[in-house]
Amino acid sequence: MDLSLLISTFLTVFLAELGDKTQLATVALSGTSDRPLAVFLGSSSALVLASLLGAMAGGSIASLIPTEWLQLVAAVGFLIIGSQLLLRRNSDGSAEDDLVDS
Repeated sequence: MDLSLLISTFLTVFLAELGDKTQLATVALSGTSDRPLAVFLGSSSALVLASLLGAMAGGSIASLIPTEWLQLVAAVGFLIIGSQLLLRRNSDGSAEDDLVDS
């Protein structure tokens, strides 16, 4: 097993998940339940399954499409999603409201 790949993957996913909507949903579910262990087991199982699906799909796609193209598509996808979020946020005026409210 490639230990450096394991560590870099763990750190990347861990940092990406901090404050993510999945973590916030887990906090909300745990706060409305008196069974935090059940919430933990359910949310961690879901994350493991989603990661398994992503790793399997990534491995399959990588054998068909060159890595450079996959990275380009992912980068463009993130740029499109990010710009849409920024434009939508600015077009409805909520960004200015957030500054006033703080």
